[in-house]
Amino acid sequence: MDDPESRPERDPAGPTVTVRVRDTDGKRVTDLSVERGTVLRDALLEAGISPYARLTKRANCGGRGLCATCGVRIRSGEPTAHHWHDDLAARFGYPRLSCQIRVDESMTVELVEKTVWGGRE
Repeated sequence: MDDPESRPERDPAGPTVTVRVRDTDGKRVTDLSVERGTVLRDALLEAGISPYARLTKRANCGGRGLCATCGVRIRSGEPTAHHWHDDLAARFGYPRLSCQIRVDESMTVELVEKTVWGGRE
């Protein structure tokens, strides 16, 4: 059950997430106003933008940080939260897990092309 006390409050001056999506026409850019403290994966899904590949939209861990299929590239506004996967992402060039990033400040993210997991950069 969703506890209203645990959800962040709506802040009209909250952070903005700029989402860059590569599609057949080039790049599409979308700006999302989100509540401070919102999980990036949840903000993307609520806006109708999936961080998943076609094959993993239904077969994923539901935001627990286990399957590594919701990867995005952080282009600006590095989040302060740290997950064990972040060290591997930095070391080997893998995407960051959107389910483990809380939006505290404005940031720019790019969705990556992937079959299951995003490749190295």
